[in-house]
Amino acid sequence: MRAMTITPGKADSARLGEVAEPPVTDGSILVEALLTGICGTDLELVSAHFGTGRPGSDQLVIGHESLGRVLEAPAGSGFAPGDLVAGVVRRPDPVPCPACARGEWDFCRNGRYTERGIKELDGYGAERWRVDPYFAVPVPAELGNLGVLVEPASVLTKSWEQIDAVGQRSWYGPEHVLITGAGPIGLLAAMVARQRGYDVHVLDRMSDGPKPDLVRALGASYLTDLSQLPVVPDVIIEATGVGQVVFDCAKLLGPAGVMCLIGISPGPASIDVQLDALIRQLVVRNVSVIGVVNAAKRHYADAVDVLQAADPDWLTRLITRTVPLSDWTSALAREPDDIKVVVDMQG
Repeated sequence: MRAMTITPGKADSARLGEVAEPPVTDGSILVEALLTGICGTDLELVSAHFGTGRPGSDQLVIGHESLGRVLEAPAGSGFAPGDLVAGVVRRPDPVPCPACARGEWDFCRNGRYTERGIKELDGYGAERWRVDPYFAVPVPAELGNLGVLVEPASVLTKSWEQIDAVGQRSWYGPEHVLITGAGPIGLLAAMVARQRGYDVHVLDRMSDGPKPDLVRALGASYLTDLSQLPVVPDVIIEATGVGQVVFDCAKLLGPAGVMCLIGISPGPASIDVQLDALIRQLVVRNVSVIGVVNAAKRHYADAVDVLQAADPDWLTRLITRTVPLSDWTSALAREPDDIKVVVDMQG
């Protein structure tokens, strides 16, 4: 069957590969793939920044943002043929560490976790894949193709959970939220923030194209320069990973504010900053800076909830380009108005 494959550790090795049917050891549920999302992680895999295949294999099926239709499911699994499903990305380490043993593999302590389509496990970017019922996420039929957004949205539901946990170390009543970066993650972060009733401001360098309209359609404000920010943010969700942006935004946080870092810059760029001065500001204002990556199972269920609560027309506008599996590598080349690009696994 056809699949989105790379040779781990070899740059620009992305190709349409032929792979065997998924092994039963991957899980008892057999799924027909419908859509696979492309994100920055996939671009880094293709660039050989990281990624490892199954032990003994020189090939990795990538794709960790998934949507499929169940073909076969065992009795008692909670799934039936025809159901829509997404797959959880990370698997707990085999020891397991204390976090993995409690279902918090996104906080694995020893790094021996595995990840579908990223680390030691083939991903969901094949025409058919298998998944264990425990790591399968039911997608309501009414979400349809928008179910491909479940995995990226899970990172945001985790982010807000962690922001709340840190904020509640003292009196907690955030009002103003700044999101940096209006890519898929930043826009989903803004969507969740608006669902929570916050005053939301989104910073991005693009002055035209679909991003400003999508932000304003949420009832949020769109900025191209931090000097345009009219409030002191209580929460910042940083989705660019650009060091200078992180530094500039950290200085803006209000007392006891929380900055959540969810973006990673692809390059090893360095910046010249007055770090001592920034540290002083963070300390005297009781500011917290946290990093968030991946998600636990509960965050996927929360992601389904926030997607169901969203305007489906707005979510549809996030998916700006769909390419067929036969030409999936074209999804790796960014076009000017791209936001979310997905691969039609039937094409």
